[in-house]
Amino acid sequence: MKHLIHKTNDLENRSRRDNLRIIGLPEDYDKRKSLDIILQEIIQENCPNILEQEGKVEIERIHRSPPVFNLHMTTPRNVIAKLKNYQTKEKILQVAKKKPFRYHGNTVRITQDLAASTLKDQKTWNMIFRKARELGLQPRIKYPSKLTIFLQGKVWSFNAIEESHAFKKKRPDLNRKFDVQAQNSRESSKASLD
Repeated sequence: MKHLIHKTNDLENRSRRDNLRIIGLPEDYDKRKSLDIILQEIIQENCPNILEQEGKVEIERIHRSPPVFNLHMTTPRNVIAKLKNYQTKEKILQVAKKKPFRYHGNTVRITQDLAASTLKDQKTWNMIFRKARELGLQPRIKYPSKLTIFLQGKVWSFNAIEESHAFKKKRPDLNRKFDVQAQNSRESSKASLD
């Protein structure tokens, strides 16, 4: 069963290979302009060298997700864009990793579009990822949900959180640093409850 679930998730992620997810684009913008023009303008504003090489970014389709607007949502819906050229998508993602994108004064995030289950798996690494970044371990989340860190001249990879905990236990100095962070987060959550 686990193998089939993993295979299905992998197939879904591969089907989204050419997709970009745009997070934080206000809803009212697409009432005035179509989303494909807005994406062209975002790319023109933030990485015009991609447009100069290609002429323009070819978009197969673009839409908001979920399709129906929920009045109770406080954040704008994400925009999903399927590009015709995988290499162009990769170039846009490389620029987006280095600097935040802006559109008419608003910050928008551009990320790889992944399956919901993969995003959920990646979120489980958030606390460890943040602490590893504070400690200067240069953490990265690799596809599908694997954490890598750089420590003492080597790259260490972990497929599960349990593996990272076992690694920390073998290194007392690293374990102490992570435990201080966990203790501080517990104290701050208690303070917020009081």
